[in-house]
Amino acid sequence: MSGDRTADPPELIDISGYDFKALIFDCDGTLAETAPHHFNSLRSALAEQGLVLPTGWYFARLGLSRGHLFDEFDAQFNVKIDRNAAIARSEEIYCDASLPILEIKRVAGIAKQLRGQLPISVASGGPRRLVHRTLTACGLWPFFDHVVTFDDVGMGKPSPALFLEAARRMGVEPGDCLVFEDSDEGIEAAGRAAMAVVDVRKA
Repeated sequence: MSGDRTADPPELIDISGYDFKALIFDCDGTLAETAPHHFNSLRSALAEQGLVLPTGWYFARLGLSRGHLFDEFDAQFNVKIDRNAAIARSEEIYCDASLPILEIKRVAGIAKQLRGQLPISVASGGPRRLVHRTLTACGLWPFFDHVVTFDDVGMGKPSPALFLEAARRMGVEPGDCLVFEDSDEGIEAAGRAAMAVVDVRKA
């Protein structure tokens, strides 16, 4: 056997113990390694307002919607973010960035393997523009039948709205869906939607 293992298929998360008819994937941190990109874009946007986004503070809150993140930032640092400006600017920076966005192969590989065998969706609390940018940048967009984002339901996680909308679009009962998530808020949302969930941080 050759010592070069770069061509070996990735070891996928084992989902053989689950009973499901459809799959739903979170995007950021589940399908794609986006946290550094989101941090850089948000840090730059806040810097334009004279604000400093601490690295450790941000990464301790991965999975929070931007609204909740801004709430905590305002409260802890006693400031008032111009939210519309920060969101618009950070999205612009994120979409214009040239650094590659990498897929998380042990999760994304499941969607690739089962594509066409059952309905598969993305349900992300991010805005559609950024989710589209992420999935396109890492080549995953074609593997999903539906992509549901914050723009579609107006609520982020832990609300179950994103997952319930994905199930509706796929034409399956919520209880027949298996969700892949990487945040406490996402796992709570899946539970509130009565869906089985895989915590990719522990699988």
